[in-house]
Amino acid sequence: MPHNCGFCDKPFGSSGGVKKHIATHPECRRKWESTVIDTDDEDGAPVDFTYNETFSPLRRSRSERYFEPYPEAGWTLREGQTEFERYQQYKEGEGEDKWAPFGNEEEWGLAEWLVKSLGQTKTDEFLKLPITQNRTKPSFHNNRSFLQKVDALPHGPAWNCKKVSVKGNRTDENGQLLQEDLELWTRDPVECIKELIGNPLFKEHMVYAPSRAYKDEAGSERIIDDMWTADWWWDKQKELPEGATIAPITLASDKTMLSQFRGNKSAWPMYLSIGNIAKEKRRQTSARATVLIGYLPVTKLDCFTSDARSLAGYRLFHHCLSLLLEPLIAAGQDGVDMVCADSFIRRVYPILAAYVADFPEQCLVACCKENRCPKCLVAADERGDPLNSLMRDPELTKEILERRRSGQHPTEFDEYGLRPVFKPFWANLPHTDIFLAFTPDLLHQLHKGVFKDHLVKWCLDIVGETEIDARFKAIPDYPGLRHFKKGISSIKQWTGTEHKEMQRVFMALITGAVPSRVVIVARALLDFCHYARFHTHTSDSLAALENALAVFHAHKDVLQELTVREHFNIPKLHQLSHYVLSIKLFGAADGFNTELPERLHIDFAKEAYRASNKRDYEEQMVLWLQRQEAIFCHTAYLEWVAAHATRRIEQEAEYNSDSDAENEGLDVAPGPVVSQDIIHVLAKKTPHPRQSVQRLETMHGAIDFLPALKLFLQKHLPHNQIVPGPQDRFDIFRQVVIILPPDPRVSELPKRLRVRATPEVLPSSSGRKPGSPKRFDMALVSSDAAVRVAQVRVLFKLPRQFGTYSRPLAYVEWFTPFREPDESSGLRQISRSTRHLRRNSAVIHVDEIIRPCHLMPKMGQSVDPTWTSANVYELASEFYLNTFIDLETFSVRVEWCKARARANRWSEEVELLLEEMRRVIAFLRWQADWWSERRSSRVPESTAEQEGLAAYACRQAALRLSLVASFQDLWKDVPMFVSAAMDIPLDSDSEDEPTIDTRPQLHS
Repeated sequence: MPHNCGFCDKPFGSSGGVKKHIATHPECRRKWESTVIDTDDEDGAPVDFTYNETFSPLRRSRSERYFEPYPEAGWTLREGQTEFERYQQYKEGEGEDKWAPFGNEEEWGLAEWLVKSLGQTKTDEFLKLPITQNRTKPSFHNNRSFLQKVDALPHGPAWNCKKVSVKGNRTDENGQLLQEDLELWTRDPVECIKELIGNPLFKEHMVYAPSRAYKDEAGSERIIDDMWTADWWWDKQKELPEGATIAPITLASDKTMLSQFRGNKSAWPMYLSIGNIAKEKRRQTSARATVLIGYLPVTKLDCFTSDARSLAGYRLFHHCLSLLLEPLIAAGQDGVDMVCADSFIRRVYPILAAYVADFPEQCLVACCKENRCPKCLVAADERGDPLNSLMRDPELTKEILERRRSGQHPTEFDEYGLRPVFKPFWANLPHTDIFLAFTPDLLHQLHKGVFKDHLVKWCLDIVGETEIDARFKAIPDYPGLRHFKKGISSIKQWTGTEHKEMQRVFMALITGAVPSRVVIVARALLDFCHYARFHTHTSDSLAALENALAVFHAHKDVLQELTVREHFNIPKLHQLSHYVLSIKLFGAADGFNTELPERLHIDFAKEAYRASNKRDYEEQMVLWLQRQEAIFCHTAYLEWVAAHATRRIEQEAEYNSDSDAENEGLDVAPGPVVSQDIIHVLAKKTPHPRQSVQRLETMHGAIDFLPALKLFLQKHLPHNQIVPGPQDRFDIFRQVVIILPPDPRVSELPKRLRVRATPEVLPSSSGRKPGSPKRFDMALVSSDAAVRVAQVRVLFKLPRQFGTYSRPLAYVEWFTPFREPDESSGLRQISRSTRHLRRNSAVIHVDEIIRPCHLMPKMGQSVDPTWTSANVYELASEFYLNTFIDLETFSVRVEWCKARARANRWSEEVELLLEEMRRVIAFLRWQADWWSERRSSRVPESTAEQEGLAAYACRQAALRLSLVASFQDLWKDVPMFVSAAMDIPLDSDSEDEPTIDTRPQLHS
């Protein structure tokens, strides 16, 4: 049956086509929205929020969100054709198949492998092999003809080389000023943005208008993750014409070494991405959502004297970036019509929003000295104080630089710590505030800077390297956790991954070894590191981020008292004060991490350099990159063709089936239904079948396996008559994989975790196969509506003689319930649970295991020298639950803290309510006594008047006493209910049944 738009009567092949048409055509969408408002809003109240997953660029499973879309943004002008659609149309017109210029799918696969895996010399050798020429017989017979076919493929924007001449202040032997001629390799950034925003493969990850996201319909708690949910895009939209589409540009630059071990070859790549693409996609290097737009020249500037070389480098950098980004000036002012990923044309305004760089490069971009903050005007000697300094103003900065250029000496020039760069590249970029654009640098500012270079060093100075190393050696194993077997003092070169591995255990490791106030300082910084890594922020998490920094500043003086630190005027520490503002403006910090540019250096700089002959390598690098890009684009095109053909078949099947419901909603692309349950996965085939009970007791340490199994059978299989004994054999598993649903705060994908129960494996007699230690992991287990820690000893299935029981089982050893958190570290303490002087054990269902957890032994002031990673769980008696082991566990700790705060708040409310009820009774009794006294307080002139006054007073007293009786009857059970529900002890002085007159005392 035909499907027509109800507003313009345009025909479509399916209801899905109608939905897409209405969603992307402003006129039809406005008409549809008016009908929705008229239908749903009968009282005439404005509709501010909508619950619609189409606002999510990933269509991923998320917690419920309510969106407030920007009303006049992202309008479509008309339909267009993407590059893939035009290329497909061209091929069909030329009569070529999708594999052209290659002969078939197999030849294309060979070409793809050659470009990605072999250099030109090896490619030529391979193509000249007899087996290649006689059997494979490709259409290209040597490297030259092969590259001609590769160069015939479409690729991204072309590369250009611009000559930049730098005249120094040194002279040669003839008295002439020395000059250097440099090369600036560039691509048109506007064309690169067209390629990104029009890539059909990003269609499901693309957003064209800002929205504000909330957790509830009232909009009381804001949610911020991608740039389109933050404030910058929303505020900037107000400065542009109605219906405009902003392409928020993110630039990233970082100088990198190309040569290894010898040589000094360097490159300075400049990367570009846009905030329309979801940050999860931008972080995937294989998706090519971040593109290379230029190589800045790298030179020592020997034509300048040493005292002028630094300033000349500043000016050269800004001059080159001005040349590179010049096309953005007109495009940002007037907009450019671009075909977007959904095949519609929009008026796009590319505006520089964010700049990702390390601290020295931020100062280079901001034209300020490195002893100043590139974002704000804090004084050079006040960066260690929690101050709210004014942010730098681009217009004022340009004015000061212009006045300095004209020969004046403005006092602000020195006060602001500026460098005399009179033509900064950002001066003419429209709608750009370069100082706000600097985003948090998690790698250099947090992991390497504040944590490794400062916090770890402070603790090493207090405790000593020997003790810290011994503590690292005794850390228990955990799946995926790096074990520093030799400590950390001997490591000379660190990576960002190693910094994060240390953070996972550092809190529990130093607790007891350093003074409690130092523990508070460390906890504040580690809390800040973990909160800053959240993928999704709320008002609460941003408040927690600010609070962690405030706690640090409130207790940092202890480091000066211990003579560990003389001052806190640390640039990277000061940068933490700008994190909350940056997140509110541009979204979560994980979308702007400098780890991405450093990873891109491998693909866009180092590999390209290795493919060159190391002479005049820049030209060879861009040609190699262009060919790599051509192969990638053609691969993406083939994926798009296959997906397009699949969708066409599905649409035809839908059209022919005529199964569309008349009352379908207007969700354009509803997200997949993802189960929020925890999934437990065991091996399909048991790796250790028919294991004896004796082996479980000796190798797994399951000393009470049979008694625990008997109790389990009595509870869950009461009709079973078979008693388990030593003769029974069990199928044993090494591990269970637990798949947790996505937690939007820390991940957009399900989390796969392992809980292992493997005994020790001894080395082979020949010594060729090394052994492995025993690994019996700790886990959080759901037990009687509570969560407890248990050590998993055995994972097994019940043998058939006990009946059909499909659920796998686990033998575990319990730990005690959680005690109150440690005051300094905030870590919860537990110990092993015992019963009759034996470890308290039980058999449970595997699906009762929630997730693995990590316990750290309570080491005290000095660690026991006999403890090792392999035996510490057996030798230690007290443990901390390590909530810093990963972001998911840290989030659980956050929820615990919130629940505890809510419980305390409600306890206070209940106490106030009970006190108010008690005071009401007391007040009414006081009023009754007061009226009783009034009967004889006055001497009336007549007996009748005396009797009237006495009767009135008696009546008022009786009314108060009747209210007392009524309230006592209504409230008589309240204290008992409160005591039972909240475990509130009543006053021990009262021997009668509790009444509202007895005031409950709450736990502190």
